[in-house]
Amino acid sequence: MDILSQIRKPVAEDLARYERLFDSVLDHEDDFLGRALQYVRSRKGKMMRPLLVLLIARECGAVGEKALHSAVTLELLHTASLVHDDVVDESNERRGQASVNAVYGNQISVLVGDYLLSKSLQEAAFTGSLRIVDIISRLGGTLSEGEIFQIANIRSEQISEEAYFRIIDHKTAALFAACAELGALSADAGEDFIEKARRFGEIVGICFQIRDDIFDYYSNYEIGKPTGRDMAEGKLTLPVIYALNSTHDAAMLALADKVKKGEADRAEIETLIAFAKQNGGIEYAERKMQELRAQAYAAIASFKNEAVRKALEQYIDFVIDRQK
Repeated sequence: MDILSQIRKPVAEDLARYERLFDSVLDHEDDFLGRALQYVRSRKGKMMRPLLVLLIARECGAVGEKALHSAVTLELLHTASLVHDDVVDESNERRGQASVNAVYGNQISVLVGDYLLSKSLQEAAFTGSLRIVDIISRLGGTLSEGEIFQIANIRSEQISEEAYFRIIDHKTAALFAACAELGALSADAGEDFIEKARRFGEIVGICFQIRDDIFDYYSNYEIGKPTGRDMAEGKLTLPVIYALNSTHDAAMLALADKVKKGEADRAEIETLIAFAKQNGGIEYAERKMQELRAQAYAAIASFKNEAVRKALEQYIDFVIDRQK
């Protein structure tokens, strides 16, 4: 049994119920919109976010309809944000597949994203919890803030970990934190448990993004070069931020400035990637994740359901140790 199957085991039946609900929400009688939504539905990936909702709810007992609707509302909001982000970033690919805008164009993509947002709020309403509706509404704004902070950071001369983590806090960390929080809320958990669950989700999100960023420093096996997509978009991530701030290398700082201005060519980007790797950037990012792993374990140490606690430990391990 692979690691993801082991993680899913305590909620395998609940996850199947979630998939049926999610698929039904994205059914539409209109042929064109239906095909666009089917394309979105076909790219659901590993379902890491709904899985977290359901595991946290399972710790509190049976997974009810409120938890299922909570998982669906979060995945719809997440999917909508990705559809819109690809338009903003002018990206033609998402996780190795053509993005929605690459297939249907920007106009349709924006409208599909808006449709998904509407369905997300509807699913939040189906939970019958005003608090859940409020969290989802605020999360949509937080994710947008994160994207704006990222654009502003690219335009800024600042190169700092503080700015880097501020962006993560408003994007990936906020999303995973909300998944854990809604899992707890949907099961009517107490405030102490909700806070522990939310902290676990927040840590997962930070580690998820750091790991994703590290991938960009290594080879795309088809072309044999670091992907460098983040730098091609003007983004400086944790490994190179650490290398720049620990060495204060004037030539590399000047090169980083060119990256942020969108003026660096492929060779210059590869030079900066190599510099980050040679000056401990990857090791530093790995150490950060190991520190966070210990904090994640501590957040769920008091969970009573042994199968769920084990699955959540494997969950954070998978996020940190994954190879793709």
